[in-house]
Amino acid sequence: MLKKLRKTDEGFTIIEVMIVLAIAGLILLIVFLAVPALQRSSRNTQRKNDANGLLSGINEYTSNNNGSLPTGCGGATTVQWTGTTTSETKVSYYNLGCAASATTPASPASNNVYLVTAPTSSYPTLSATASNDYVLVFEKTTCNGNTPAAGSGRAFATVYQIETGAGSYAQVCVSS
Repeated sequence: MLKKLRKTDEGFTIIEVMIVLAIAGLILLIVFLAVPALQRSSRNTQRKNDANGLLSGINEYTSNNNGSLPTGCGGATTVQWTGTTTSETKVSYYNLGCAASATTPASPASNNVYLVTAPTSSYPTLSATASNDYVLVFEKTTCNGNTPAAGSGRAFATVYQIETGAGSYAQVCVSS
């Protein structure tokens, strides 16, 4: 009868607590390793969408202006193609400004769009660093793999970089 009235102290052993903490630590480690890869993938997707959007905007401008090419660009939250008329392209990643130049800009700023209106036969190769986080839009250009090359009068190409991991980047060329 006394055994039934006596309260027994039951709880977790130190081994059981350590196992639970080890499993929780393992789950947190997996999450912390996966988050940067997901963020990098998201930024790369935004870059790709912006580059394709820029090509679509130039093609729309050219179609609306009887084949004439834009002579410049501007804007801060949208890219405004200028020339005979003005048309806008919304971008989300490359959103700090747009500038036109006859040649590749000497010191481009990160997150900018650059319209190169008179590309030469020697196109730049981006140097796989974070400082090249901008997009170049070339008129009369096509892509040969991930490298721009001379093209027809109505062809356009965008050159930008994507993050490949561990602080490294790879050049991507997309043509219309």
